[in-house]
Parts: sequence; structure tokens; C-alpha cells
Amino acid sequence: MTTAVRRTAPPAIGVASPRVEAWDKVTGRAPYAIDHPVPGAAYAWVVQSTVARGVVTGVDTSRALAEDGVLAVLWHGNAPRLEPVGDPELLLLQSPRISFRGQVVAVVVATSPEAARAGADLVRVSEGGTIADTVLRIDHPALYQPVEVNAGYPARSAIGDVDAGLAASAVRVDATYRTPAEHHCAMEPHATTAFWERGCLVVFDATQASTSVHDVLAGLFELPPSAVRVVNEHVGGGFGGKAATAANTILAAMAARFVGRPVKLSLTRQQVFALGGYRTPTIQRIRLGASAQGELLAIGHDAVSQTSQLAEFVEQSAVLSRHMYAAPNRLTTHRVVALDVPTPGWMRAPGECPGSFALESAIDELAFAGNWDPVRFRIDNEPPEHPEERIPFSSRHLVECLEAGAEQFGWAARDPRPAVRRDGEWLIGTGVAASTYPAITWPSTALARATADHRFDVEVNAADIGTGARTVLRQIAADALAVPLEHVAITVGDSAIGPATVAGGSMGTASWGWAVTKACRLLRERIDRDHGGTVPDGGVAVRADTTLDVRDRPDFARDAYGAQFCQVRVSTVTGEVRVDRLLGVFAAGRIVNPTTARSQLIGGMTMGLSGALLERSVVDPRTGDFVTGDLAAYHVAVNADVPRIEVVFLDEEDPHLNPMGVKGIGELGIVGTAAAVANAVHHATGIRVRDLPIGLEHLVPRTH
Repeated sequence: MTTAVRRTAPPAIGVASPRVEAWDKVTGRAPYAIDHPVPGAAYAWVVQSTVARGVVTGVDTSRALAEDGVLAVLWHGNAPRLEPVGDPELLLLQSPRISFRGQVVAVVVATSPEAARAGADLVRVSEGGTIADTVLRIDHPALYQPVEVNAGYPARSAIGDVDAGLAASAVRVDATYRTPAEHHCAMEPHATTAFWERGCLVVFDATQASTSVHDVLAGLFELPPSAVRVVNEHVGGGFGGKAATAANTILAAMAARFVGRPVKLSLTRQQVFALGGYRTPTIQRIRLGASAQGELLAIGHDAVSQTSQLAEFVEQSAVLSRHMYAAPNRLTTHRVVALDVPTPGWMRAPGECPGSFALESAIDELAFAGNWDPVRFRIDNEPPEHPEERIPFSSRHLVECLEAGAEQFGWAARDPRPAVRRDGEWLIGTGVAASTYPAITWPSTALARATADHRFDVEVNAADIGTGARTVLRQIAADALAVPLEHVAITVGDSAIGPATVAGGSMGTASWGWAVTKACRLLRERIDRDHGGTVPDGGVAVRADTTLDVRDRPDFARDAYGAQFCQVRVSTVTGEVRVDRLLGVFAAGRIVNPTTARSQLIGGMTMGLSGALLERSVVDPRTGDFVTGDLAAYHVAVNADVPRIEVVFLDEEDPHLNPMGVKGIGELGIVGTAAAVANAVHHATGIRVRDLPIGLEHLVPRTH
């Protein structure tokens, strides 16, 4: 018996479809990494170094092993050996060397979490510490220029002569901006359940990238790829902190092999601050010059950041200055210094987020100095093509975002003079900033299967970190198959499905969706060609790979754009800053699901607001410890800090992206928001704050 495939259905893309997994999440049935039931599971607890630089000179495990329930203590003297895979930070418990405070020096495994923690308290680690270098500064003698920065960009770019352009400019800005270290505070901490079965390793992991975790584990433990499986069905937030293989994953696998039973390891909130990654602090000097008519003549952007002694990671903070505005003379550079600190890594919109605070603040300063409207000044310096690569934009509607935002925000009624609008003790100000984020697409694979009962099963190793990935991929599949949405089932989060890219860089929907679209279209073609338009009893399955499709795209500068408008009030009594209104207008390609897309942009703008006013990871230079190592000391925005955030999408069609015409959206919202807040604070008070977060110390007593 065969069944004909229905060919017509209303479009699913563009519809505000509810979350596929919503019911499981609100009822608590969605299993996260530590929730998966495995028989005989043990629990692990990490022991961390208390010095930032030194060596472990001894480990006394006797008292811990005598504790009731403790099964084992792993340290560099007895831990399973790992094979190098290119990142020294992954070689946990392989050496006595200590490279940062909080580094794992031992792991206790026990029959309960309580016993593991009690055992960890009883491990005695002797450490030989030396003076550590833990503070980033602009005059550090070990600063150097790397060959490249994150995402493979060259560390330096130069066109024309910036010094000559500045000398010829009628209006100039030369200012230094600082952003602090910041930590991702995902609701689910870094956690793993690991077990070995018949020589194979299975991990349930809180990861944004099960494919890369799979590959790293296979390399570390010298296993064939078929002997490793990584499952990340549900992930409770990531923001870049779970995009690389983390310590908890490796340690859980090591401990499970050592004790011969499944092991669950969940880092505490405090442990995440040392072991879960963070955004590097930055020091950025911006030099801008413009003619008397408001034409940008020179853009200089030098970004300084830190990395660790173990690995080089360089935030690409100056890269967005290479294409945001037109100017004939341009210079962008990155310098970095290796300190005795954990290796920084990806955090939402790496590079663009801190870079936009510096650039968009400086643009506002230049507009103020030249007595030009900040919106108009940005529009007047719009480049016709990528200013440095000299290739066309696939689409670029930043001007339209600025114009639409200005109209909706009521910008025309704004008095440009600072510190003149008042409501009792409160000074009122408004600000604007532009935002951008690259529209990235990486290769992925997907599987589409048709059954004889009008059902379609689509599998892609995507990671749904709370973004609604399942939901939008199901919509994409339904449209590619031209069948009703309810006929499609979607499966994500399992390395056994096949290779797929990370849930990061705002590339997920574009990358996974392309693979899903290709698989579904090939499936329809096969049903038509080989089965006369009907599905046989045994079903039909097709696997697709987009590696060649992505590689063969023509050269375009592919980016999403937006404009954020902000109104703040600043107390003349306390210096307190309150955001009254936040509006974002975005051109981000085709919007698959307006509900989930709006949620992502609201989340990004909330993170930008939080970074502008609250977030800062503080290092004690004497110890190298993050003293703001919990949510009592590391402040994030809560309901009282966040106004109603308005999000507007512009219709944007771009045929040069992918079959769906989508761009990334998750990180676009955070870019520009901090600068919009800072620019509004300047308009309210006349005080230019160049260091984040904007605190009372910047505004009191000068607002009195």
C-alpha cells in the first residue's frame, strides 16, 4: 500500500507558532543534562586551586576517601590520561601546573551530591604559588598584536592614512572606552551526566554544540567517532558559555571511566564563574575625524583585551568599525596580553558588543562636537559597499532602521541640548545607537523521512538553548515539504543524528534551516521521481549536507542591522539611572516566527541594558579571584530595571543568504544597546561616561 503526499498547505514561515516543547517545559518534564535517570549514578564535585599561578606540590586524599559514600578522588597523579587535541585547557588533571585561580586540581566522586561535596572539603591540596599577573592595563609591557582574532579576522586592517585624515578634519574625537569582564549567567549551570557502555561514551550535556563536543571527546579519549554520543535535548541557556567543550563534560567522562559507573557533575554557580568562560575586559581607543559638513574622513579603532597563559582567545572588538560607516582613511588593530586568568571566550555578540559601545559612543561624541543630529550623522555616512573589502552588501537597511526608529520614537521633537529636560529630581535624556551582526551560515546535515501515514520526521543536530530552535525548524520543514505543520515532527539535540553547527554566532536557524530545507526538498523529489508521488509502506528517507552549498555562495558582505533608541532618567539626588523606554528597529532578513524572534531581541536588548548599568566581573589583583562570583555580587537586570521593550521588524528580502532568506537575530539586539543607554545618559546629564557599567560614581555629585 502507498499513500499520496499532500502538496498544498498554508505557509508556516512567518506565523507566530507556539513552542513545540512548551508543555514539557512548564510541567517540568523536559530533561536537562543532570536530570536524565541512569541506574547506579554517582556524583562528582570539583576541588579548585586557591592560587592563580603555581604548582600542586601534594594532594592528600586519605580523609576524603574515609568519608562515608566517597568512591574515588581523581587528581593529576591518578586521573585517566587524555590525548592532546589542540587546546591545553582541555587537558584537565594531567599536570601539576596551575594557570589561574579556580582551576580544577581534584575531583571527588561519591554516591550522593552531599557526600561528594563533603569529600571535596576534606581533600588537602598543597600549592606552591608565585606572584600572579591578573589585571589588564593599556601600558602592559607584554601586549602584542596577534595574527588573527576570533572568527578568523585579521588582527589589523588599514586603508589610507588615518593620521592625515585626522589632521584634515575640522571636528575630531580621540577617546578611550572601557568595558569590564562579564559572565554568562544561564539559568542551567554547566552540567553533565556521563556513562560508559561496552567501550562507548554517552554524555547528556548542557552544551550549545554537541557535534564539536562529540569530536573533542573522541579525540581526548582516543575513541572512534562511532563510540561517542552527545545528547543535548534541552539546554537551559548558553549565550556562548556552553559553545565550547567545558570542564564539567570532560571531568564527568573521566570520573565515569575511573569508577566504572555513571557520573553526574553539575557546577555550582560560584564554580561557573571560574570554569564556565567569560567576556574579556577591553580597553578601546577610538579616533574619529569629520569635515565641517559632517563627512567622516578618518576612523581609528584600537582594541586591547586579555587572554590566558593556556590558550589565545582575542575578542574581535574593532571588526565592526571596518564596515559600519564610510571613511577614506581607516585603521583597526587588536592587541592582547596573556595573564594568569582563565581563558576568555564567546559571550553573546563577542566583539560586536563591546566594540559597538566604543564606536557608537564615539560617533555620538563626534556628532555632539560638530552640532550634528546623531541620527542624521549616521545616515549621512552610510557606505555604498563594504568600505574595506570592496564587495557589495547582500542587503543593508540600516538607514531605514534609523529613519523608522526616529519616527516611532518621536526623535524630531528632541531638544539636542544636554541636561535641559527635567521632571522633579530627574534629568531626562534620549540616545540612539546603530547595531550590526554578521549573517553567518555554516554547513550542517539533516535527515528527512516520510512515512506511509502522512507523517514526516525531520532530524537535525541543532541545540535549542531556549531560542525556539525546534519550533522554527519545524516551520521551515513544513514549508519545504508543503504539508501542514501538524504533519511534521522535529528531533534535535543528538550527535547521533549527524554533524551540525553550534547554536552560536546567530547562525543556528540559517545553518540548520538550510540543511532541513535541502533534505525536505530532496525527499519530495525522491517521492515524486522514484515512487510516483506516493510514499511506500517502508517509508522514504533522505539525508542532506550543505557543505558545498555554503562554500559555493558568491562573495557578499552579509550582515543584519538595527537601531536602538533609549530614554533614561537620572536622579540628581542619588545619581541613579532608570531606563524609561527602549525601542529597537531591525532589518534581519525573513522572520520565521515573530513571537520567538521578538523574544530573542527583547532578551538581547535586556542583556545590553544590564551590561550598560549593572554587570561587571571584578578580579582581586592579589589573588586572581573573581570576587563577584555569585548572583549576590554579580548584578544582572531584573524586572524592576527593565521597561517595556519595543521591537519592530522591517520587511527585508535577501536572496543571497540561504533558501529561507533568514539572518541571525539573537545577538543583534545586544549590539548597540549599551551605547544607546550611555548616549541617553549624556543627553540627560551632560556627563560622558566611557567606562561600563554606568554607576553612581560616574554621576554623583556632578548631577546635583
